[in-house]
Amino acid sequence: MKLSKKVIVNTLMMTAGLALLAACSAAPSSSAGSGTAIDKTIKIGYDLELSGGISAYGNFVKKGADLATEEINKSGGIDGKQIVLSTKDNKSDNAEAATIASNLISNNKVNVVFGPAASGGAMSVLPTVSKSAVPVLSPTATADNYTVTKGKVNSYAFRNAFQDSFQGKVLASYADNTLKSKKVVIYYDNSSDYAKGVEAAFEKNYSGTVVDKLTFASGDTDFQAALSKIKSESFDTIIMPGYYAETGLITKQARALGITAPILSGDGSSDPTFVQLAGNAAATNFYYVSGYSPDVALSSKTADFVKAYKAKYNEEPNMFSALAYDGIYYIKQAEENSHAKTSKDLAAALAKVKSFTGVTGEMTIDSNHNPVKSAIMVKLDNGAVASTTVVKP
Repeated sequence: MKLSKKVIVNTLMMTAGLALLAACSAAPSSSAGSGTAIDKTIKIGYDLELSGGISAYGNFVKKGADLATEEINKSGGIDGKQIVLSTKDNKSDNAEAATIASNLISNNKVNVVFGPAASGGAMSVLPTVSKSAVPVLSPTATADNYTVTKGKVNSYAFRNAFQDSFQGKVLASYADNTLKSKKVVIYYDNSSDYAKGVEAAFEKNYSGTVVDKLTFASGDTDFQAALSKIKSESFDTIIMPGYYAETGLITKQARALGITAPILSGDGSSDPTFVQLAGNAAATNFYYVSGYSPDVALSSKTADFVKAYKAKYNEEPNMFSALAYDGIYYIKQAEENSHAKTSKDLAAALAKVKSFTGVTGEMTIDSNHNPVKSAIMVKLDNGAVASTTVVKP
């Protein structure tokens, strides 16, 4: 995706709250395990979607995390300890993600499970990590109930991306205050807990009228019937939480039918594949929530990260790689703050990180293991970023 024509930075005030897929069963909030030992190295196990339906997410996460690991090891490691990586592909499958987490802990003795990128996969590993007293840090899982289930904090679940409910609030505020939308149509992925969470929060916080609410499902390719119905209705804006595979095609088909209204989506649409599927012309007047943009210096570290990433991979970093990069440095800060001797100690330290400055901005981990940090609303015109708006907590 070719980036930025101009940058428009506004400030909104909100409470902070990313991708992804259907969530699995709840996890216990505490563990009787003693954890894995932290000795001469810090062992991190990648449990990532490197193939399968959302492999774009997992591979971008791996790139960002690899860059951070390389930098840290070259500069002396964490408390003098080198990071040792174990990498496994969960094939974008939740059951496989759970199996891999068990394998990483039992066979590789990892101190942290890094990933999965998607909420469903991240939630599937919670029973294993809780029993084993090994933290799981997903840099991009956004489901609200990943870190808190039925009112109880999952002691070993951590993230550095904002949660689904925050994205819904951002979309509602942007529709209300920036686009001045009085009437919206909601068209969302009813097969995804991620999209359902964003939609529910939007509807709860939006002050205008919801004219109609329609659904699609992961894997759908023909949206003509729903879009024809939408075209016949009176509305200002379409709210469309979902993933790029579907939202890209929907946008293409909507524009082909002559629907020109603004379309607002969550961070599931923040992937270059969205533009490839929609086409440059159709990817116009389209907005999505993001945790990062190379066009916005959310901290003093952003520019150096962009330079290093482009030098290593010959491409622009995106939100997933940036969040993953910060995730590895988040582990570094927690370990250096605590000098943890076990993964159980490290989990306690991850919960206490305050005022961490990463390339996606400054964050503090709250009592529910969620980051308090800024988000960005990105606008696309002709397949390129036309503006970015910072949304602060």
